[in-house]
Amino acid sequence: MKAAVINQYGGRENLTVVDTAVPAIQADEVLVENIATSINPIDYKAREGLLQRMFQWEFPVVLGWDVAGKIVAVGDAVTDFKVGDAVFARPDIDPIGRNGSYAEYTAVKADKLALKPENVSFAEAAAVPLAGLTALQMLQQLQVSAGKKVLIQAGAGGVGIYAIQLAKKMGAYVATTASQANHDFVVGLGADEVIDYHTTNIQDVLADYDAVFDMVGDVDNGLAILRPGGHFVTISATLTPKQKATLDKTVREGWLQPNGQDLAVLGADMASGDLKIVVDSVYPLTTEGIQAAHERSETHHARGKIVVQIKPEENGGE
Repeated sequence: MKAAVINQYGGRENLTVVDTAVPAIQADEVLVENIATSINPIDYKAREGLLQRMFQWEFPVVLGWDVAGKIVAVGDAVTDFKVGDAVFARPDIDPIGRNGSYAEYTAVKADKLALKPENVSFAEAAAVPLAGLTALQMLQQLQVSAGKKVLIQAGAGGVGIYAIQLAKKMGAYVATTASQANHDFVVGLGADEVIDYHTTNIQDVLADYDAVFDMVGDVDNGLAILRPGGHFVTISATLTPKQKATLDKTVREGWLQPNGQDLAVLGADMASGDLKIVVDSVYPLTTEGIQAAHERSETHHARGKIVVQIKPEENGGE
């Protein structure tokens, strides 16, 4: 199969598309023929070697954690899915780094899968798992509910686009940060208030918030606008002991826990049109394409998700 691999840590020039072995599946796994995947900031951080303390990968490494495709083989213990099902998933991180989604096939544990809505393309579905699950689970950790005020940093980014929509669906008042160029875009997603981070400090305009979802590492400002008893979660910073010990506030680093049940919740919202999918750009699974996709991700200016089209949509990979 074709897969984009790295043979050493470093810049995006290390990404190359090669022929490699199709992954074997365990009894509780399925083999997905990928139609599309997408790029997340963790991808280029992993490529640069910043996750080495967490994962002892063996080169060549196949990156990528968004799957959208069709099941072509099913493990003996799998009962909820069958060959031919159109699915999407955020797979577990492979301990040796070989089973990423920048590939024509990925092995996925059945409990991480959800059926792809019929009215959603594979490219659109690939834009959801990691970012959408992160948004949903972090909002749950923040205890966002009707009437709560929540700040979502970086509302035009991959996670932010889903977080705004899900928080509004939960009944919250949503403030977000975005550039002036993205003001109308995030309002269109449901944001009630937009702060231009180029010109305004959030402390100058926000106060007594129930929840802050940090995706830019602006921890101290986020904590400053929280009311006593408020909740703060960051997915982009390592908290200091002092920050973690902030009195009368719940402060934590957030980590995604992939599971198919949460993904099915997002799938229902996708099918009904309650969750709008925003694709910034689409690249092919070629050496030039995957390097360009990483280059786009590293600008931090993508509006929505960056997708890699692995196979044509029209035949579903057949």
